[in-house]
Order: sequence, then C-alpha cells, then structure tokens
Amino acid sequence: MSAPEFADLTLDPHQPLQGQLYRQLVRWICAGRLPAGTQLPSSRRLAESLAISRNTVTQVLDQLKAEGFLSSHPGKGVFVSREVPAQLQKPQGRNWREPANRPLPPLSSYGNLLQTLPAGRGSADLGLPFSPGLPDLKAFPHSIWNKLYRRHQSRVALAGYGQAQGYLPLRLALSDYLRNSRGVRCTAEQIIITNGAQEALNLCALTALNPGDRVYSENPGYRRARSAFQAVGAELLPAQLNNKHLDVERLIKSATGAKLLFTTPTHQYPMGGVMPASARIKLLDWATRANCWIIEDDYDSEFAFQHKPVAALQGMGENTPVLYMGSFSKTLLPSLRLGYLVVPRASAAAFIHAKEMLSGHSPLITQAVAADFLSEGHFVRHLRKMRVLYREKWQHFCQLIRQNIPAPAKLIATSAGMHLVISTPQRDDITLSKKLREHGFGSTPLSLFYPPQKAENSGLVLGFANTDAEQRAACVNILSTLLQT
Repeated sequence: MSAPEFADLTLDPHQPLQGQLYRQLVRWICAGRLPAGTQLPSSRRLAESLAISRNTVTQVLDQLKAEGFLSSHPGKGVFVSREVPAQLQKPQGRNWREPANRPLPPLSSYGNLLQTLPAGRGSADLGLPFSPGLPDLKAFPHSIWNKLYRRHQSRVALAGYGQAQGYLPLRLALSDYLRNSRGVRCTAEQIIITNGAQEALNLCALTALNPGDRVYSENPGYRRARSAFQAVGAELLPAQLNNKHLDVERLIKSATGAKLLFTTPTHQYPMGGVMPASARIKLLDWATRANCWIIEDDYDSEFAFQHKPVAALQGMGENTPVLYMGSFSKTLLPSLRLGYLVVPRASAAAFIHAKEMLSGHSPLITQAVAADFLSEGHFVRHLRKMRVLYREKWQHFCQLIRQNIPAPAKLIATSAGMHLVISTPQRDDITLSKKLREHGFGSTPLSLFYPPQKAENSGLVLGFANTDAEQRAACVNILSTLLQT
C-alpha cells in the first residue's frame, strides 16, 4: 500500500503534541483508517506535514512499534503491523482514551421507514441465468448500438446538463412508438424519462401520495412497488386476483377510500394473466368515480406468446387518471437504466419538478442513442427478433418442466412474458431458491410476492430469456432432484 495522506490530521498547539499524535494514529489503526500493511510516511515527511518537530514524531513511532502497532522493515520503511487485528485490539498505553459511544442523529420518518424494508437481492444474483426480468444479453445488437453511440460521443451538447424531463428527441420517438404499438394517448410533453422503472414508481409515490393514504396493490404482486408505497407511509392493502389477473369486481366492491391502485393489466406480475377489455373499462370507470390514481406497469407487454398484444389501459379513455410506466430494461439492456412515465397533461408539471428534485436528468448520451435506435427502426426490428427467440425458449422450457418436474410441483403460470411460475407445495421456496443459486441459477421465491409471506404460496419465478438450451436442461434436472430430496 502507498503511504497515506495526513492532511486532515490536526493537532492543538496548546496541548501536548506527542500525546495527541499518539492517540490519533491509534484511533486510525483501530478504526481501519490505517489497515494492516499500510506504509506510513517517513518521520521527516510526517513532521513537515504536521509542522511539528521530527523528534516528536520519532518518539510516537517508537512507542507504537514497542506496543506492536507498527513494525520496521529495513530499507523499506515503517508499516502498520499485520499481527494486530486493528478493529478488535485496543492499546493499553497510558495515553489511550476510550472514544465516547454517542448515538447518531435521528433519521427522518422517510428514512426510518426505509430502514424497516426488506433487503433487495445482491447484484451477483441479478445477473444469473433464470433471474426474472433479465433479457438475452448476447442477442442485443451491440454493433448497431455502438455505431449510434460513436455518432454522439463527441457532441459537446450532450456533455453538459439536460432537461430533467428527458431528452426531447427520445420523448418524441417514444410517444410515436407508444401511440402506434401500445395505444397510449400521449405527447412528448406528457413523458418523463426516468432512471429505470423504480424511479418512475418513486416519482408516483412521492408526488401522488400522502402518509396514511390507502394504496391497493395486486396480491401477489411486484414487491418493489409495495416498498415504494410503504416508504412514503401509505397504508398498503391487497387487491386479489381472479384467473391470474386483477379481480376488478371484487376490488370495486371492497376498496374504500383508495388513493392509488398499482396494477399490471397486460401481464400480471408474476402470474401472467391478461385483464379482459370489459374489466379494464369497469376499472377506469371506478377509478374516475372514486377519484383514484392507477399506476399501470406495462413492464413486458411486447412479449406475448398465447395471444395478441393487448392495448394499454391508459389509452382506453380520454384524460384517464392513469400513470403509465415502462422501461427499456427488458426490451434493450438493464444497464442502460432508462425508463419512462406517462402522466396526464394537467399534472405533468408536478411530476417533472419531482424528477428534477429527485435525480435531475438521466444520462444524455444514452438517451440520444436510444432516440436514434427508436426513430431509425432498430427497436422494432429487435423486438420482432426477440419475440421469435423468446417463444422458442419458452416452448422448450415449458416442455422440459412438464416432462421432468415431479408432482405435486407444477407449472401455474406459463404465459408470463419472460418468465414462468412453478408451484412447489409443502416446500420452502426460499431454501429452494438458495439451492439453485448454489448451482449458478437465479430465481425468485413466489412467496415473496405475497404480503405477508405465507408457506402455502410456495413456488419459484424463473426467467428464461437469458438462458440457452443446455442451461434450461441443467436447471430442470437440478430442480427435479431438489424436489425429490
């Protein structure tokens, strides 16, 4: 290790310098500021930087060597001893003072709520085959994307600050795509480019909700949406499913005082059901009468294998109370961190200001490349290719599961976009998921999608988009063995 800098080490000239320097160096060693093996500056250099005599520095270093904190290596210098566990051992010298253990200042109500939320998955888990939501990273047209990137990388205008709402050419291209492909009624002025779908959820929670507001969220449903609503102090209530999609009739009869509903009507997450058009109309009528916001998460509407893509809920009426959100994480790459939120024109200013306060603009060059990718037709061509590829993977994975997974485990959601759901009755799905991870395969326990988590909802959510045939066969074989053990 290189010698550390001591620019922030200050000594009071009116107090004994030797004792101050000794205590400061000991604290830094014990706290890990000076880890084992760190080389200290020479006594001359340290004395000059602290503006004290070299003799004072030498006496302190000699004392620390005698106590085992430092060791000398002839011809090399003075190092923090490797034999001293810095974070555990405390010196017994006469100048040591136990630092006071004072409590930290309190967090805000928002911060305290965040402390209580469950921890997310580690980054290593998110990149494993069969992790839900992960697209086929190898099939992405990297050469086209890199060519577009080189087109913009020297543009000075993209090196500065941008609009918090998002890069206008991207919003224009996206509004055209959403109108033509998803039936969304919007203009570029209603679109906000976000840093992924989670920021869109946070914007909705912060802008539309007050502490104590009632929020209905699908059960089972997307747990990171629940976390966003809980973090602002909303009262979270379950909205039950029927035929694997939101039970609109039951919701209308039971939901009272609702301020917001979170739903995934095109592909219910994680069960994959599609909300019928008649139910969508009833849901919009109810939301208008109840003065309730609807967050429509259209997370992977582009990939439907058993039916034609269904138009978005947002576009089924004029001026609907729908906050429509999506992202490019599943259609392009998760690493781009590009999402979008479509809001009613009358409320757009509030959401734009919230985006500006929360994170400012998203990376401009990434937005510029994505704008060209959409406007030049590369995006639509890529989606067509992925639909064919994912359908083949989906059919193969379903066949393997039906042929090899022992009862009572079975497929319970087969058309859920880029993932499948398997029920595993009487088995701990969290343990199963951990066992799969030990073999290098990702998954999400189905029970985690239910609030509260219950054993009778045991199962696994398995993404298949970022897998090959060999991995699918290996995963099914391992899972079959685990279920029979």
